[in-house]
Amino acid sequence: MDKSFENLDWSLVQAFLAVVETGSLSAAARNLGTSQPTLGRQIKQMEQHLGLDLFQRQPRGLDLTETGQALLAPAKQMRDAMNKIALTAAGRETSLHGTVRITASLATAQYSLPPIIAKIREQEPDISIEVVPNDAADNLLFREADIAVRMFRSTQLDVVTTHLGDLKLGLYGAKTYLDRVGRPTDFQDIFDLDWVGYDRSEMIIRGMRDAGYEVSREWFKTRCDNQTVYWELIRNGCGLGFAQVHVAQSDPLVEEVITGLPIPGLPIWLAAHEAVRKTPRISRVWDMLAAGLKPMLS
Repeated sequence: MDKSFENLDWSLVQAFLAVVETGSLSAAARNLGTSQPTLGRQIKQMEQHLGLDLFQRQPRGLDLTETGQALLAPAKQMRDAMNKIALTAAGRETSLHGTVRITASLATAQYSLPPIIAKIREQEPDISIEVVPNDAADNLLFREADIAVRMFRSTQLDVVTTHLGDLKLGLYGAKTYLDRVGRPTDFQDIFDLDWVGYDRSEMIIRGMRDAGYEVSREWFKTRCDNQTVYWELIRNGCGLGFAQVHVAQSDPLVEEVITGLPIPGLPIWLAAHEAVRKTPRISRVWDMLAAGLKPMLS
């Protein structure tokens, strides 16, 4: 083997892959939690170590050279091997001491998880918790999270899932808004009021159409995809909108509009890679998450 390929630092390969997959040093640095100059030095170091040019600098970013393209597949194989080593090692840990990284949607992370995590910290002081609010699906295979709290069932191989139940939803409006426009007395009245909807997501539109109500994006006079901002828009009087019952019931600024509407709930799933699911600290946090979320579910 060429000596230049021996002792190649994994962190340099990791930097190489991050730049390939994001297309720029700045985006790759954000993904890796480092600085752009540091990442630039790592790419330069890898090129010097191999004696090869991996990227062509373009005005719009970095493009792989032919050589860089040829190294992409073995670099990904190296990443897969490193992830397998990490997962196998993590799965054999026996102590409760350590960190558990939890990913969840923005709304779940903000409104549902904090009291549960406070209880975990109280009862298991040796376990550190990292919370990753993210509406995207973090990849459990790459240890971007240890446990995911999701509103869909993971289809990834080697991922263990449990359906805890469904979050109950209701239709709510700010008291100030209802004081101004009047409170609907029957179901049809709610369609004469303003509604808060999503911007690019069609989830609400699809749900209403499935229930037999033809609405379009433009029908919602205020639109936002960010769940926490969406809720603040409702709370501040922009119109009616859907909310988790356990969140809305504790908020004095809002009230439910037409109780008992047949609104489908949001399924809640826990997911973890099977290699680490039974690790003591991850298993303990999994169980406490399940117990903490259960009262919010139907």
